[in-house]
Amino acid sequence: MNKRLLPLLCFSLCLNILTFAQTTDSTAVEEEDYDQYGEVDYADGKANKTYANARIVGTAPQRFVSVGWDWQAPYTMQLSRIGSYAKDAVLANDQFGSGDVVSTGGLRLIANIPVISRNNFIWQLGGTYWETGYKINNIQGDSSATGVMNELNQKGLRTAGLNTILYKPLNEHQFILVQASLDMSGDYGLSLQGQTRLSLAALWGNRPHDRLQWAVGVSRTYRVGAMNYIPIFMYNWTSVNRKWGVEALVPARGSVRYNFSVTSLLMAGFELEGQSYRINNFSDLPAGQNQSLEIRRGELRPRIEYQRQLYGFFWIGAQVGYRIDFIYNADYLPNGKEFFRGFTGAQPFAMLNNLGNAPYVNLTINFVSP
Repeated sequence: MNKRLLPLLCFSLCLNILTFAQTTDSTAVEEEDYDQYGEVDYADGKANKTYANARIVGTAPQRFVSVGWDWQAPYTMQLSRIGSYAKDAVLANDQFGSGDVVSTGGLRLIANIPVISRNNFIWQLGGTYWETGYKINNIQGDSSATGVMNELNQKGLRTAGLNTILYKPLNEHQFILVQASLDMSGDYGLSLQGQTRLSLAALWGNRPHDRLQWAVGVSRTYRVGAMNYIPIFMYNWTSVNRKWGVEALVPARGSVRYNFSVTSLLMAGFELEGQSYRINNFSDLPAGQNQSLEIRRGELRPRIEYQRQLYGFFWIGAQVGYRIDFIYNADYLPNGKEFFRGFTGAQPFAMLNNLGNAPYVNLTINFVSP
């Protein structure tokens, strides 16, 4: 990324956080909980037309600012030597480097701003910063594989992004929702040398009543590591007694919700996290391939999460689960440019990698909507 964009990115993220003090979800586009926007006032103070509210009753409160920490227990990492491999290739043990990952984790910051909030239109801006640090011991094996592991050990992986969400109700039941996210992911430091990646999602939905909302659409996403286009389905439901509910955006995530009260709830489900991370300035690459190696990271997280009001608009969240490796392979990018493989493409991988699965914990402090 052009270094001249660093001040603009930093200013945008700071502006997001500062604005919250006055006005008031990645790898990835479907991170946003589409049913969480609060009920909005009419622009002219008159109820002259009814529009579908963007929120149903009983859902978890909207997080305006979230500060969290994510940690994974020890596991084993296996990275192949850099080469060219079919996605179904079977490699011998001597083609891998290995290491014992003692811990994986880092800071997660999320901020969201309702810029326009009317009954007939909602526009939101947000920013995200995630860190994934690695502590790896007993690194051994092929030099190119161990070189990548040493890079991860020293610098880790980071994602910084800006996103925008548009919610447009068409009438009292139907709505259109669009989200765009521009993320920069890699092993960068303050110089911000990661490659920017664009994610998009568009849905058409229906809200029959204040306890049910569903939508169908399509997404351009990096949740499965590499860029892909997939259909998506949103389903949010709350029972008549307001105790039980479902909050889902399949295949990105899904949860069953139980509300103990208006100030505490429990959610059990899963989430698919992912992004494509540029490994910068890695020397052990073929000629002409410098700065074009990207780790395609995707992981499935079955989980249980407890949310509770701490004080006023401040809530805490505690999440425990199991991180399952979906993909951690790496790609060469021709001339540093992205390409589409999808689920059926035959393009070879530059590395075939494996991570052991591991329990994880995620803790957050959140400033939420009223």
